[in-house]
Amino acid sequence: MTPLRYFHLPRDGFENVYAVTGTPVDAAKFALRGLMPRLPDLVLSGINRGENTGINLLYSGTIAGAMEGAIIGIPSIAVSIAWSKYSHKASDYLTAAAFARRLAEKVLRTGLPFGTMLNVNVPNGSANEMLGVAVVPQAESHYLETIDKRSDPRGNEYFWISGINKMVDSNSDSDMKSVREKYIAVTPIAARLTNEAFLNELRGWNLE
Repeated sequence: MTPLRYFHLPRDGFENVYAVTGTPVDAAKFALRGLMPRLPDLVLSGINRGENTGINLLYSGTIAGAMEGAIIGIPSIAVSIAWSKYSHKASDYLTAAAFARRLAEKVLRTGLPFGTMLNVNVPNGSANEMLGVAVVPQAESHYLETIDKRSDPRGNEYFWISGINKMVDSNSDSDMKSVREKYIAVTPIAARLTNEAFLNELRGWNLE
């Protein structure tokens, strides 16, 4: 176990600005349950550089940071830019930030269902490059991965894991498809992951 530490970093005229060591979930937990004198009206996680679409949701620290708020009933939003390390184009945070602000204002007015957060993925580009906003489901996808085994100069083995996130159905509306078509994708994500359709069949397995 590694202890958490926080640092007071006032900037841009705002005094209550802090940095927390650890993961996004660590930061969210510490802020909500230790640092803040009362619970906030909204949790916003991000802006992450790199999209969180499809199966990426299960691996994402940005999603998990927002989910910390959702599971205790605080309206929460995760925001990511669909940026690739293989692209020569710089990340355009302004477009994502402007949309996140508008969405946050709407969420504060209307609220969200308990245990539900919004996952936002913004194509990397200026506002005039966006074709609109798509409210879509999470894509069904999986990783096509490779593990590259190598040796360092001393003969010790090490490995590089790489892969691409591949859509199962590229014709269905989804977060991945929308981002690739230059739409800002907004997806409601629930904390409960139970496969309700499979429950009765699983009960028929007589596992006792």
